[in-house]
Amino acid sequence: MNKGKLIVFSAPSGSGKTTIVKHLLGKEDLNLEFSISAASRDPRGEEEHGKDYYFISLEQFKKHIKAEEFLEWEEVYRDNFYGTLKSEIERIWALGKNVIFDIDVAGGLRIKHKFPEQTLAVFVKPPSVDELKRRLKQRSTESDDKINMRIAKASVELATAPQFDTIIKNYDLDTAKEEAYQLVKDFVNK
Repeated sequence: MNKGKLIVFSAPSGSGKTTIVKHLLGKEDLNLEFSISAASRDPRGEEEHGKDYYFISLEQFKKHIKAEEFLEWEEVYRDNFYGTLKSEIERIWALGKNVIFDIDVAGGLRIKHKFPEQTLAVFVKPPSVDELKRRLKQRSTESDDKINMRIAKASVELATAPQFDTIIKNYDLDTAKEEAYQLVKDFVNK
């Protein structure tokens, strides 16, 4: 099997990584395919099974863990698991494409450690924690308690930024998108 490159985008919730990843997926010259993560939570808003996530039960998720079917996984919040199934990466590589991830920082770093030469790990840094909180509230998809949990986690996640290959500061979305495009283009073409 021809193994492509792995491009990881990680950041605290609300940093803009999903918007940047969607922008990059629209660039045909990058030959990217989105890695759909598995999640043990229910869909939020307009999210769709098989497009945004593979929504599976907590019991099923734990069976996949026991069978070692994940490339990486994390219990992000209590009984709230996210992970990348090995079969998802194999599916994308079989298409002859490079894999792009939109995942939490712990998962992103695990992929980088498993495939150090094949992976570009990018951390998307928000302007401030206050701006993160504003963006999360603006989404209107979660309770104040969930938002506060995400903000508390963001401080820990921001401390991991230096472990990534590069940091994109998302102070201006258009600039961040262009910087991400150039980084990924250079990586996939080397």
